[in-house]
Amino acid sequence: MDYTQLGRSGLTVSRLVLGTMNFGPHTDEPTSHAIMDAALDAGVNFFDTANVYGWGAAKGRTEEIIGNWFAKDASRRDKVVLATKAYGHMEAAERPWPNHDRLSALNIRRSAEASLKRLQTDHIDLYQFHHIDRRTPFEEIWQAIDVLIQQGKILYAGSSNFPGYTIAQANEAAGRRGLLGLVSEQCLYNLAERRAEMEVIPAAQAYGLGIIPWSPLHGGLLGGVLKGRSGAARRATGRVPEALADASVRARVQEYEDLLDRHGLAPAEVALAWLLTRPEVTGPIIGPRTPEQLTGALRALELDLDPELIASLEELFPGPGPAPEAFAW
Repeated sequence: MDYTQLGRSGLTVSRLVLGTMNFGPHTDEPTSHAIMDAALDAGVNFFDTANVYGWGAAKGRTEEIIGNWFAKDASRRDKVVLATKAYGHMEAAERPWPNHDRLSALNIRRSAEASLKRLQTDHIDLYQFHHIDRRTPFEEIWQAIDVLIQQGKILYAGSSNFPGYTIAQANEAAGRRGLLGLVSEQCLYNLAERRAEMEVIPAAQAYGLGIIPWSPLHGGLLGGVLKGRSGAARRATGRVPEALADASVRARVQEYEDLLDRHGLAPAEVALAWLLTRPEVTGPIIGPRTPEQLTGALRALELDLDPELIASLEELFPGPGPAPEAFAW
């Protein structure tokens, strides 16, 4: 297992991040525990979750599954860099009661305490803002985070789904308080969706943040979905059929799968391996529903993509180009 530094934090983390959003809604607790066992045995030490995972009336269930896994063996907690998130409301009703969502100081405190209880731990290594809160000033957000850090309940803060300008705003506000600020950004980034290269990644690099891409297979579109490879259909989200209805998208995915067939490579593994070639990427988030899917993801660490293949992939799925030139007409 390869390891790297998580942005400007002092944390050393694995190059793959175990995403747990399927634990509960799609993967039962015993299987979820088996996946975590296998991940830890393989050297994956970075686990990512969120308070809302479990979804619907079962929000929080994913954190509970992880907490029960920790409770079975107390030594596991010290081996894991644990990340969770706050923003969305935890109510079963569609509309939350006021102050039960977003990033007010009240909700940050309430959400952190509830996550600690569900996770059965005394601290969270990386506490992430799941989305932007355009109503709450960063001065208030950082005040709440500073209190949690002083209490020893969280160690570092990160963002998720932030645009570049908000990463800058957040870190400038933190700097005025003498705080470290954000150490990571979790964003949509993969071979087929490269818009993060325009502003998000340059901002993250300028402020020393690690990039943690979510949806590295673009909802399953890059997982070998056209040729029915093992597990490809299960990885695909509901958006994939809609995307493939576009003839140009389908043709590009077909070219992608044909290219990798000629090289004898699995599309899902190559999509992960391509992200691992990007120097700005800390590690992509994998979301296995089964132990077999975890095994397949781990194989990406063993791939050494040929420069010519990388060039072919990037010709097929071109990025926007370097910023600010990418914005030119």
